[in-house]
Amino acid sequence: MALATFGAGCFWCVEAVFQKLDGVNHVTPGYSNGQLADPTYQQVCTGSTGHTEVIQIDFTPEAISYEALLEVLFHVHDPTTLNRQGADIGTQYRSAIYFHNHEQQETAVTVKARIDSGDLWHNPVVTEIAAADIFYPAESYHHDYFTKNPGNPYCNASVGPKLAKLKSKFPHLLRD
Repeated sequence: MALATFGAGCFWCVEAVFQKLDGVNHVTPGYSNGQLADPTYQQVCTGSTGHTEVIQIDFTPEAISYEALLEVLFHVHDPTTLNRQGADIGTQYRSAIYFHNHEQQETAVTVKARIDSGDLWHNPVVTEIAAADIFYPAESYHHDYFTKNPGNPYCNASVGPKLAKLKSKFPHLLRD
C-alpha cells in the first residue's frame, strides 16, 4: 500500500471522487502542511493555520498508479485558481500535491508540466507541489460526508460535476 495526499478545495467533494476508484483502499479527509498542531476544522477554516484541506489516499500501486491518481486530480478540480475552488476561497482550499517520496515528487512535477502544456486548462496550473508534512485526520463527521449527506445542496452542486467528469474521462479506473 502507498499514500497520496492532495488538496483540491473542499475535502468533502474530492473524497467522494477518489472513493470510486479501483485500487483505492481508503480516503481520509484532513489537514496538512500547516503550522498549528492538531488543528480543528473551525481553525483551518479561518485560513490562519496554514493548513490545506486535503484527502489522504491509501492505495495499492499495483491496482492504480500514482500517475493515474494525479491525472484524476487534475481533471476533477480547477488547478488554475490560486487559493480557490468555486465558492471556497482561502489558502486552505489551495490546489496541492504533497508527495511522500522522491518518486512521487518527480511524477507530480512531470504530470503537472504535461497538464500545464496541454489544452485541458486555458490558464496556467498553480498547483503547489511540496513534501507532505504531518497529516491530521479531520473530525469524524467529515468522513464519508457525501455518502452520509446525499441531499446536501453544496455537495450536490460540487460533487455531481466531478463525478460526471470521472465517469466520462476515467471509466476504466472505476470500481465495478
